[in-house]
Amino acid sequence: MTTFGVKQKELKNLTYQGVALWDSVGHMGLIAGLEETFNIMIETDDIIEFNSYKKGFEILKKYGIEL
Repeated sequence: MTTFGVKQKELKNLTYQGVALWDSVGHMGLIAGLEETFNIMIETDDIIEFNSYKKGFEILKKYGIEL
């Protein structure tokens, strides 16, 4: 997935609003892309807490996704 157009080496420290494209609209695009890619439905609380690349991995584990 290349939602925010960042290089792989930049992902580790990526946070919400840390790049111009990860704003509220970009956030919902990211969530929609993850839901479609992994065929899951992310709960509202998890959408709100999904504020970094690292936190995203933690949240996806709750849905059985291990990357």
